[in-house]
Amino acid sequence: MRLEGKVCIITGAASGIGKAASLLFAKEGAVVCACDVSKEALENLVQEASGLAGKVDPYVLDVTNREQVSKVVEEIVNKYGKIDVLVNNAGITRDALLLKMTEEEWDAVINVNLKGVFNMTQAVAPHMIKAGKGSIINTSSVVGIYGNIGQTNYAATKAGVIGMTKTWAKELARKGAQIRVNAVAPGFIKTPMTEKVPEKIIEAVLARTPLARMGTPEEVAYVYLFLASDESSYVTGQVIGVDGGLVI
Repeated sequence: MRLEGKVCIITGAASGIGKAASLLFAKEGAVVCACDVSKEALENLVQEASGLAGKVDPYVLDVTNREQVSKVVEEIVNKYGKIDVLVNNAGITRDALLLKMTEEEWDAVINVNLKGVFNMTQAVAPHMIKAGKGSIINTSSVVGIYGNIGQTNYAATKAGVIGMTKTWAKELARKGAQIRVNAVAPGFIKTPMTEKVPEKIIEAVLARTPLARMGTPEEVAYVYLFLASDESSYVTGQVIGVDGGLVI
């Protein structure tokens, strides 16, 4: 019950790492405001979470739509009176080599992975400032640290998330506010997103990974849990890798 009484927003909550985090947070007693673009996936998530100590409250949300974001955040605050934790987990890929990447592919990834994180945080931050406390967790990636062929757009967003994380950690802790902002940088995790990666690339990555395997969504979710809980009360502005040692 490490999150008992906490109200947590998780974006991209209905699949992959977001789903694992939603179920784990609910198991630990949180009210999980699960945001995702897929209504069907959210309905499945709610069913899976039934019987857990906390609960999952679903919201269909496109994080690129500022009007939708503001409406959902206000709805959550009006319903629960506060927001303790924000997990900016929503993300997409549209891979292509630099010379072949279209403007549409560039814009789509920038809008979800970078602008979406900005939209959510800008909407939630005033409520945390008013409360004087909160934890914001941003999902980056090892790709944002070392780059990756065919992922100009994705690498740019995940590096940008790190920059925003460090900036917000400084801005939101001013005047004694206990608002912490951290990033998690997963390596290659078994999710629907990595299922699209060619086997050759996976094998090459695992050959460079000391633990020599892919991670699970749950292994990332437990790091989110630590950062969401009061156990990490003196941790802010950090980028925590969950990558099996890929980036050392």
